[in-house]
Amino acid sequence: MFLISDLCAILEKYLNKEDVAFVYRAYLFGAEAHEGQTRKSGEPYIYHPIAVARILAEMRMDSQTLAAAILHDVIEDTPTAKEQIAQEFGQSVAEIVDGVTKLDHLNFHTRAEAKAESFRKLLLSMVNDIRVILIKLADRLHNMRTLGAMPKDKARAIAAETLEIYAPIANRLGMNNLRHELEDLGFKNHNPMRYRILEREVQKYRGHRKEIVDKILCQIKERLDFEKIDSEVIGREKHLYSIYHKMRKKQLPFYEIFDVYAFRIIVNTVDQCYRALGVVHALYKPVPGKFKDYIAIPKINGYQSLHSVLFSSYGVPIEVQIRTCNMHKIAEQGVASHWMYKMQNHPINEQDNENDVLTQSRTREWLKSILELQQNTGDSIEFLENVKIDLFPDEVYVFTPKGKIMELPQGATTIDFAYAVHTDIGNHCTAARVDHKLVPLNTELKNGNTVEIITSDQSFPNPAWLNFVVSAKARSNIRSVLKKIRKEESIVLGERLLNQALSQYDLDLLIIEDKDIQRLLQEYQLERLEHLLLEIGTGSRIAQLVARRLVPKRVLDEQTDGVLEKQHKLDIKGSEGIVVSYGKCCHPIPGDPIVAFISKGKGLVVHHKQCSNAQEILKKPDNWVEVQWSDEVIGEFSVALRLLAQHQRGVIAKVSAIISESGANIEQLSTTPRDGNFYFIDFILTVHNRKHLAMLIRKLRILDFIAKVNRIY
Repeated sequence: MFLISDLCAILEKYLNKEDVAFVYRAYLFGAEAHEGQTRKSGEPYIYHPIAVARILAEMRMDSQTLAAAILHDVIEDTPTAKEQIAQEFGQSVAEIVDGVTKLDHLNFHTRAEAKAESFRKLLLSMVNDIRVILIKLADRLHNMRTLGAMPKDKARAIAAETLEIYAPIANRLGMNNLRHELEDLGFKNHNPMRYRILEREVQKYRGHRKEIVDKILCQIKERLDFEKIDSEVIGREKHLYSIYHKMRKKQLPFYEIFDVYAFRIIVNTVDQCYRALGVVHALYKPVPGKFKDYIAIPKINGYQSLHSVLFSSYGVPIEVQIRTCNMHKIAEQGVASHWMYKMQNHPINEQDNENDVLTQSRTREWLKSILELQQNTGDSIEFLENVKIDLFPDEVYVFTPKGKIMELPQGATTIDFAYAVHTDIGNHCTAARVDHKLVPLNTELKNGNTVEIITSDQSFPNPAWLNFVVSAKARSNIRSVLKKIRKEESIVLGERLLNQALSQYDLDLLIIEDKDIQRLLQEYQLERLEHLLLEIGTGSRIAQLVARRLVPKRVLDEQTDGVLEKQHKLDIKGSEGIVVSYGKCCHPIPGDPIVAFISKGKGLVVHHKQCSNAQEILKKPDNWVEVQWSDEVIGEFSVALRLLAQHQRGVIAKVSAIISESGANIEQLSTTPRDGNFYFIDFILTVHNRKHLAMLIRKLRILDFIAKVNRIY
């Protein structure tokens, strides 16, 4: 049990009396607010806020943060209002407490939506004041330490959330001490059996290797002393979750993990880091490809250190990490080290200041990206998914043509790079060069690549990009632009559909009186005509029904039974964009007889009239639309062909050559055996129109090894 007197004893070591009194006053306020409340363990609830404050006190946080930590649950769990906290402890403390407070008291459709919206509120509050997330991380750490009082299923769910969200956030902020404890506690509660087995294996390893490890540590220290490098050498085991994560990621058994045991060398200067590296490489042989220089190229969270895996003279592979004292503090505390320096009240040398500035700037960049994600994200659940993507710890480092280093997530493509440089470059990306060679836009980047993006004002994001981008910034921006394009195209399509429906009454929107339009908008509870057209274009409203509501009563009274025959057909031009799609069951092309139906959320879907799905559509007249190909169709269209071919060498190569020479393009190809002499070849091709397809089929049919060519509907 940790009492307020214990907390004050810690605070007195680095805070002045006024600040300690301020924190104590917050305790009295919190204790009164939580009076009578207990935790699952049965202890008074106030013990939890005190424990959270202690975790932050060990990071040397300021008095406002500590007061907010003690009060962090009073808005959520007691009748206390934010204004009351502001009056007693100031606006800053009130804002921090409000930022940590969940939104469970509001009405949401699902629990997932409530959780996602609370998380969005937390991160956006963090953008304004980083101390919000520090309190939340400390709160989660204490909850994980006391998870034993929770039911097993709930404890497992909390552990999963910790591993999925909170530990990665701690890592993103460079707070490795806190991250490692969150990961190990999360692992222990989420996979208890695996945790116990791995813990047992590590204990065996420790027993077998302890004497050898002690000798290695002495050898490293003696050699550094001989070279007159002032240093501290620490031997440490890898954390259980780190070992487990590495085993899963690389599909390795425990005995193949190189760096179960690691040595940390802490020196005074950057120059000594590289000198120490030379010493250990001379002492033990380095494993090829296992050296990483995070001093020259820091990690995305500001972490700096030299890493090298070595073969010791005892046959035990070890990892060595070399860093300065300041790098070590930042590696352990991350962004919280900023407050540690402020509270220590001693001069900071130039190198320390540079490293602290680096960590703070990396954090600010991430917070800026969080704001950008928020602006480009439709709802809280999508925002949460994008943030999860952004929290992946592994990075790849590439260069711009001017030599600037760019950090991207592992698996990033040229599109991710384009958006990392600038949103406009990503939005107008049309091609890319990697190491001066043109490459496809889905090319995965490797460490050391030099990437150049080619742009065009006429180029816009393609929905297919979402299949291969990995960064949250790229994904959210692509979705945002596609939504805007879809909205604009849906309004245009909605207007065309409504005018087509009005044409059966010899009317169009231009001659409908404004009072009739406003009456209908009021009836549908819509603000503007564009909103109505958008709903029609996305399939939320049926154009024919809207048209009937707009037609004056006298015109309806004069309606004849044959009015539908007067309806004009809607022209399909091929340039409508993403709101007009073509059935993948029948692949209609210009020249085919076609029919279309409105699919809610997708827009207009065009089918061949012979398609079995089209026959079902025609049974529901309210859902289908009379369409025809325009006289001036633009673009290429997919079509499906099936060839029956003899088994011969080079058949597919010869057929592909004919297709290419005919100006068509192969999108997909598959083969199916029929018997010993023949097999089917199925193609998805792109052609301009029915005439183009007929010409291609004639060329294929004259090949002596082709027995039959059929189009698949």
